[in-house]
Amino acid sequence: MRVINFNAGPSGMPLSVLEKAKDEFLSYKGLGLSIIEMSHRSAEFEAIVESATSKVRKLYGFGDEYAVLYLQGGASLQFAQIPMNLSTGKVCEYIDTDTWTNKAIKEAKILGANVKVVASSESENFNHIPATTQDDFSKDADYTYICSNNTIRGTQYKEFPKSKSTLVIDSSSDLFSRPIDISNVGVFYGGVQKNAGPAGVTLVVIKKELANRVNESKVPSILRYTTQIKANSMSNTPNTFGIYMFDLMLDWVIENGGLLGMQNKNIQKAKLLYSAIDEMSEFYKGHAKVDSRSLMNVTFNLASADLESKFANEAKEAGMIGLKGHRSVGGIRASIYNAVSLDDVKTLVEYMREFARKNG
Repeated sequence: MRVINFNAGPSGMPLSVLEKAKDEFLSYKGLGLSIIEMSHRSAEFEAIVESATSKVRKLYGFGDEYAVLYLQGGASLQFAQIPMNLSTGKVCEYIDTDTWTNKAIKEAKILGANVKVVASSESENFNHIPATTQDDFSKDADYTYICSNNTIRGTQYKEFPKSKSTLVIDSSSDLFSRPIDISNVGVFYGGVQKNAGPAGVTLVVIKKELANRVNESKVPSILRYTTQIKANSMSNTPNTFGIYMFDLMLDWVIENGGLLGMQNKNIQKAKLLYSAIDEMSEFYKGHAKVDSRSLMNVTFNLASADLESKFANEAKEAGMIGLKGHRSVGGIRASIYNAVSLDDVKTLVEYMREFARKNG
């Protein structure tokens, strides 16, 4: 029996995708070898990469002016690689929504970038997305950086800020979960291990003209986007199995209505769970302000850390895992990514009602 997986990542994947990979694991398309044994320079693997890339472009609408890359090092490496490649000495603007932007800001400063924090929600314990207007931004900035969804605090942008410079978006925890406006996007990236595959693949979509900013005398070749663009992500051996699984996941997304289909299902799930929290507000306290609530990570607290621990442990006994909040903030967190079904969320809500009845 499979558990209901509410982990924040790596997270659950649809059973149909796992079964497809299982069927092909020993012999991919009858070739007599597994994907994990296959050369990344083989025609068969190159076809997988091209298949995944075409689906990324189809789903989001990225044209040929963008390169689609499959890198390693997770979002954490991108915190440094972005200023390393894109900073020219002008101001680099950041909107601080806690942990992941904090880390990105620190890495940019280490590299000597001219960092400016345009807005922050720190004063209210990062319980919302800070409001900005176009006047808050500089037209001369190298870029404006945001994290579209904060897994730890459970906050998410409903609309991207109207910056005057190109947007760099860390979308690790809401990749392929909804349509987005790409009109001002220069870099769109994220680890795929939450909504779109296993750990180990970092999708980076970047405007080619931005990649050309790099100062080749200061940036090692393997850390230049231009290096991977020229090599079609094959400058070093990529995570071949991860890319294969990513391609299968995109098939599943497309078969289930594409980004709009994912969004509609995710809204349903989130509405059900937030409604339960609001209904039982004397027992469960949501962290994020209503207008900043994430469709991906629902965060809330109980009256004490001991009660929260009991909640997570008894949920695990009932077949639901991953509900303990991030170690840095505690509480409870239900990550309801694409592969989590509405029925899974209904099961969680029923458990919440019964737990509140027994412990209230």
